[in-house]
Amino acid sequence: MKSALSKLTKKVIDLPGVTGTAIGLSGGKPCLKVFVSGKGGSSGEIPSSMDGHRVVVEETGTFRPY
Repeated sequence: MKSALSKLTKKVIDLPGVTGTAIGLSGGKPCLKVFVSGKGGSSGEIPSSMDGHRVVVEETGTFRPY
């Protein structure tokens, strides 16, 4: 799953509104997550799966360091 995350990150990280990616859970099952700072935007350019792993888009806002 880590190699799929790496591929996904390279594909989406420079899209407008994308703030990050991660391995996570959706419905109790492992998935890849793409975090976005707002609705819409690049969601049409984000794949629904990567290397057989489901991709879930999650609206989070902007990440900021403490």
